Amino acid sequence: MTDRFEKGLNVRKDVLGAEHVARSMANVSEFNKEIQELVTSWCWGDIWTREGISRRDRSLINLAILTAMNRNHEFKVHVKGALTNGCTPEEIKEVLLQTAVYCGVPAALESFRNASEVLAEWEQETDGSSGRA
Repeated sequence: MTDRFEKGLNVRKDVLGAEHVARSMANVSEFNKEIQELVTSWCWGDIWTREGISRRDRSLINLAILTAMNRNHEFKVHVKGALTNGCTPEEIKEVLLQTAVYCGVPAALESFRNASEVLAEWEQETDGSSGRA
C-alpha cells in the first residue's frame, strides 16, 4: 500500500469510524478493489488531509453536495462524520435549509429525513450528550 492510501485510511477511520471502514473494506472484491483504493487514496489521502480548510468544514460542504446529488447512503455516512468532526445538529440543519434554496426542497426534505435518523442514532450512542461518541 502507498503512503497516500495509509494516510487516507487513517483519516477515513477518524471521520467515519473504524467499524464503518472495516465493513467497507471487508466488502472489497476483485471487481471493486480499485475504486476502494482510489477513494481511500485520492479522496481521503489527498483531499481530506489538506490544510486549506478543516475537517469540520469539509463535512458541512459534503452534506450540501450529497444533498444536491441525492446520494442518500453517502449522506447518512457523512452526517455521522460531521458529528464526529464537531459539527452540531444546528449547523447541519442550517446547511440543509441552505440546500432547500439552491438544490430544491425535495432534496432538502430527503436529507432532513436522513439526518434525523442519524441524529437519533447518534443521541442513543452518546447517551444524549453532545459531542463525540
